[in-house]
Amino acid sequence: MMYEGVVYRPPSEANSLIVQVTIGCSHNGCSFCGMYKEKKFRIRDLEDIIADLEQAKLDYGVVKRIFLADGDALVLETSKLELILLKIKELFPLCQRVGIYATTNDILTKSLEELRQLKDLGVGILYLGVESGSNEILKSINKGVTAKMMIMAGCKVKESGIKLSTTLISGIGGRGKISENAIESAKLISAINPDYVGFLTLMLEPGTPIYDDIQKGVFHVLTPEQIMLELREFLQNVKVTNCIFRSNHASNYMALSGTLPGDKNKLLEDINFALSGKHKYRQEEYRRL
Repeated sequence: MMYEGVVYRPPSEANSLIVQVTIGCSHNGCSFCGMYKEKKFRIRDLEDIIADLEQAKLDYGVVKRIFLADGDALVLETSKLELILLKIKELFPLCQRVGIYATTNDILTKSLEELRQLKDLGVGILYLGVESGSNEILKSINKGVTAKMMIMAGCKVKESGIKLSTTLISGIGGRGKISENAIESAKLISAINPDYVGFLTLMLEPGTPIYDDIQKGVFHVLTPEQIMLELREFLQNVKVTNCIFRSNHASNYMALSGTLPGDKNKLLEDINFALSGKHKYRQEEYRRL
């Protein structure tokens, strides 16, 4: 397998075969993200993608999960994705799931029938970076979409039968928008009712606009306590059914996991315990600067 540049994947795809079908991200403009800044976006030639899959068959034999990278593989035309997925079925008949990063615009561009077709061909989960439910915050980070658009996209994925994993970022609104980020994000997630919702904590990448704003004193990073308060307010307001919740990424100050709504009270108890000072979660307030 030949990879171009640094390759990123969701934590749940740690044991998956990763195949690049795009290089970089078609949007690549979010102010907090430095993942694809060194790549110029393009869609790889189908022949090269097929060659990678055939080489993986020789190298690994049985593969049970595959993740299609880079930033938004769903941007491919459905006909091209179909050929890739059919090749996966041919080479890896025991593959249980194909996962894909997807942007809101990618999802909205596809019809419901196309999404259902992709599900029938093996796509089992789409990963949608929501970041925040606040339109003001989304605009400030140059997300390029609105909360309404993300709700429409998320609900379309749910209707198609493909599992939907959403990601939010603690602290993305800075110290002045703790409640706004928590409450508006809770509203958005409640409207979508995804299968998974995960929280990352804002990580600062030198060279990104948000990093520069911090250096200028325009943006103020949340303290660990404020991060926990924001997360608590989100949990108090979110209303979902049978949604797996995770806040156990390496960026998080405290590992939390459960299923909502059943584990909501326990999660809130854990946060309150941490805020009481009895739990030794990571205290280094500016460790990313």
